[in-house]
Amino acid sequence: MIGPMPTPLRGLPEHVTIYEVGPRDGLQNEQATIPTEVKAQFIDRLAAAGLRTIEATSFVHPKWVPQLADADVLIRDLHRADGVRYPVLVPNERGLDRALDLGITDIAVFASATEAFAQKNLNRTLDSQILMFEPVVRRAREAGLTVRGYLSMCFGDPWEGEVPVEQVTRVGRQLLDLGCTELSLGDTIGVGTPGQVHAVLRSFVDAGTPIGELAVHFHDTYGQALANTLAALQLGVTTVDASAGGLGGCPYAESATGNLATEDLVWQLHGLGIDTGVDLAALVRTSIWMAEVLGRASPSRVVQAIGKGD
Repeated sequence: MIGPMPTPLRGLPEHVTIYEVGPRDGLQNEQATIPTEVKAQFIDRLAAAGLRTIEATSFVHPKWVPQLADADVLIRDLHRADGVRYPVLVPNERGLDRALDLGITDIAVFASATEAFAQKNLNRTLDSQILMFEPVVRRAREAGLTVRGYLSMCFGDPWEGEVPVEQVTRVGRQLLDLGCTELSLGDTIGVGTPGQVHAVLRSFVDAGTPIGELAVHFHDTYGQALANTLAALQLGVTTVDASAGGLGGCPYAESATGNLATEDLVWQLHGLGIDTGVDLAALVRTSIWMAEVLGRASPSRVVQAIGKGD
């Protein structure tokens, strides 16, 4: 299989951790029910391709995300490979109880940087969402779990428009101050550009946040995801979210198209001489297989290019 020619750029990290969100964020909007065994095989194949952090599912109520109603069964049946983390999204203390009962070691909570999205996604105000997460984060940390905080709408909101950088920083700092071990900054509708990425990240650093506590989560609605990723790498970010095959969107924001495709990210990182531990050929085969399961072509440019060449 043809691959990129590694040509490093000065000042970039030597290794990047890819936080794979395909099984959860990527599949949550699918209308047709995907069998649990298919989801488990998807996760197994991603792990075999070298991904070491794979967000498996969400413990949200099935009423809100029917596709993930099998979360408990999936986790019970999942083959957990050595050295691989399988975080799950938990919306509240009930979700945390389920995670603890199933022996989960890594969880995530999902907050909003804007008032409008907090109301639509969580039925909470911008400030009361933090109060809701406080016991979840506290109990999880007391139990020895890592806790990721997702912060959505960091670069634009379909209802509010521009989102002030200082507001993103304030809400994000609240999540970190609760005890979150990592904060993923989300461009939920894909409107961000590299200058915005620099501005938001610098604001967090100026507020005393170590860059190692920050991750980025880009959607490719306007084709900016890879450019935004490079901007984040230039400032020292070493954890990047992506979804195999470019699967996913957001159930509460119709303008949010697919996530940054993991294959496209790996191609760029390997081309920059950055280690990921991922076998690109195996990953592409996995996304071609999943596209066949779903009955449509993958939007990933790398999957399309390599698939045509095979």
